[in-house]
Amino acid sequence: MFLILIGPPGVGKGTLGAALEAKYGALPISSGAIFRAEIEAQTDLGRMAKRYIDHGELVPNGVTIEMMNKRLRDPSIRKSGFVLDGFPRTVRQAEALDEMLFDLSFGLDKAISLEAPADLIVGRLAGRIGCTRCGEIYHSVTKPPKRDGICDRCNSPLFIREDDKPESIRERIRVFWETTAPVIDYYSKTGSLLKVDASHDPASTFHQVVAGLHLESK
Repeated sequence: MFLILIGPPGVGKGTLGAALEAKYGALPISSGAIFRAEIEAQTDLGRMAKRYIDHGELVPNGVTIEMMNKRLRDPSIRKSGFVLDGFPRTVRQAEALDEMLFDLSFGLDKAISLEAPADLIVGRLAGRIGCTRCGEIYHSVTKPPKRDGICDRCNSPLFIREDDKPESIRERIRVFWETTAPVIDYYSKTGSLLKVDASHDPASTFHQVVAGLHLESK
């Protein structure tokens, strides 16, 4: 199974990716996690990415594409499949991904566009808490950590992102649609797009995806 998840922050991509991994074994691959791993390992790519991130800028297409190309060539990906989260964000990245998949003889099953109203997303993200090390996400109301301020998975400190304030969230949603809407159009034209209503609970979103991909029959 080779899938792409497209959607604004807070729409539920991470939750859906984990559900797909649990049921079908497809490995969730987050561009953010790849950035963190490369930065922590102090690779050349990581150092380049960090310079842009530290200045609040988007990591350029070339650096992002090279990081993803490196990750997708891991032999474990061929066996497990993947669920991409956060890549591609631009049409150039989508075109580069097509080239990677062709070289690797992988066939993309679907690009899944998760859609929900902005007000709902703001409500979900307000109170979100992230791990400083592994990237695990918690919520002060719906998914609190077992110990206040400490990650359940790796025991690292938790933090609240500055851009998880309501005004910042709305700006992030605006930027997402401005930059990524062309990617949705790209996959719509190729016939690879599956639109999903992500405004309900995670189980509903998952069932819609399963029904849309006919995964139960595979």
